[in-house]
Amino acid sequence: MAGSSAGVLEGDRIGGSGVQQQPGFLEKERIIAGPGFNRWLVPPAALAIHLCIGMAYGFSVFWLPLSKALGTAGTGAQACAKDMSFFAELFATTCDWRVATLGWMYTLFFVFLGCSAALWGGWLERAGPRKAGVVSALCWCGGMLLSALGIHLHQFWLMILGSGVIGGIGLGLGYISPVSTLIKWFPDRRGMATGMAIMGFGGGAMIGSPLAVDLMKRFSTATDVGVMQTFVVMALGYFVFMMAGALGYRVPPSGWKPEGWTPPPAQTSNTMITQRHVHVKKVGGIPQFWLVWLVLCMNVSAGIGVIGMASPMLQEVFGGSLIDLPAKYGELDKTQLAAIAVVAGGFTALLSLFNIGGRFVWASLSDKLGRKLTYTVFFVLGGILYASIPSSAGAGSKLLFVGACCVIVSMYGGGFATVPAYLADLFGTQFVGAIHGRLLTAWATAGILGPVVVNYMREYQLGLGLPREQVYNQTMYILVGMLVIGFIANLLVRPVADKHFMSDEELAIEKKLAHEKASAAEVGSGSGRADTVSPAVVALAWLAVGIPLAWGVYKTLVSAAKFFG
Repeated sequence: MAGSSAGVLEGDRIGGSGVQQQPGFLEKERIIAGPGFNRWLVPPAALAIHLCIGMAYGFSVFWLPLSKALGTAGTGAQACAKDMSFFAELFATTCDWRVATLGWMYTLFFVFLGCSAALWGGWLERAGPRKAGVVSALCWCGGMLLSALGIHLHQFWLMILGSGVIGGIGLGLGYISPVSTLIKWFPDRRGMATGMAIMGFGGGAMIGSPLAVDLMKRFSTATDVGVMQTFVVMALGYFVFMMAGALGYRVPPSGWKPEGWTPPPAQTSNTMITQRHVHVKKVGGIPQFWLVWLVLCMNVSAGIGVIGMASPMLQEVFGGSLIDLPAKYGELDKTQLAAIAVVAGGFTALLSLFNIGGRFVWASLSDKLGRKLTYTVFFVLGGILYASIPSSAGAGSKLLFVGACCVIVSMYGGGFATVPAYLADLFGTQFVGAIHGRLLTAWATAGILGPVVVNYMREYQLGLGLPREQVYNQTMYILVGMLVIGFIANLLVRPVADKHFMSDEELAIEKKLAHEKASAAEVGSGSGRADTVSPAVVALAWLAVGIPLAWGVYKTLVSAAKFFG
């Protein structure tokens, strides 16, 4: 059965009968799968973690309520003065935090995601996904509880420390925790496996945002915005889900492969899949790593550019036509502006669905096309679609405009989900989690580059006196230029030279350090028993993550319907 760990071990041998000390509960040796384990239990475990930490995308739902927390409490407090320094606002207790200040939390999330993934990716490979998942749960949920205390005491520095720093570290560890494990369990479907997990990260806000809104409504009173209580409830709920996911992780024994599956020929022209391994310490000196870094950075920079300005761009380009009025954006009154904002909110919800779906669809498709060709599609098709947006906007075609944006955002999500498999193809699977962690610095860079370019160009074009419906045209062409750079970088990717791969002796040492077992007699030695699991348990695991995800999709579809209505 291809779904079971009762696959094939390369170089099986009979081990000795020596007594081994029982490994610790969180140790990697403890979670080596025994005979009969169903590999389809691992993706739900990864989703349980990613659906929780993905709420980082949805934290903006808290900004407006928090910006009037003291005023609602009846203290008569006003917003902190515009000339107050950020440092002073960190410790201010007598004025309401500004939305712009609260937005720094979002920046810190992804800065610390990239930093923690890069710094502790190597530790994760040795410690295993269970220990990393538990640490992630403690950091992410503990950070939310510390933030709740900061809200109660009205100390923003506690929120920064809690969710921004500690939570950001949990975010990074949780994000990369399943990558290496899933790729090793699904060598035949690397893209699909990582796509499932990373789809969960994109879907976290789809569940968490409406849940947070509902909880704030439940806890809010005439004198309390209800955010503190919401943080506590969500932290506790997330902790249960994340711990279940962490404890559900299993790693395959070294050399395992699905029964009946034969590895593809090494270094084939379309996939460039290697069966050897590069040490994480060496990737910094290998050109292919930096080419893939540039590929991800350019794809994400362009995608963030569209996502960040999707709502205002739709409103300013189409103006009153969104509500069947022959008027430009600047000619609308407050009521009409509120009406088109609702339509734009539906458009944003629609984009989130394509972001999530693209992560799974494109990553799965890459198993057929190969990673290099998949990214070629991203850059060529993306370039055409970005360049078409000014024309479709000028022609007043909402259908072409929205269609282009939806496909663009799907490829943005697909880029995230496909890159772990790309790295595994090029550098092998032994250190793919750690290498992926280092590559995520490209995400942090893109998170600055994309918005800065878009916002600067918008303000520059407005300063020249261009109509609002035309200020995005030049920006689109700049984003096309980024895609051209990414296309060239992807074109230059070649198989890694033999000199960079570890020898068999070096690999054996690293596997020992990573607490991996190589013989059939040792498989499952951590648990001391077989890991045969009932199909009903597998179904329940998928239902546990599928039901919240389905609820989030439903809530998003309700919002998206406002665009079509």
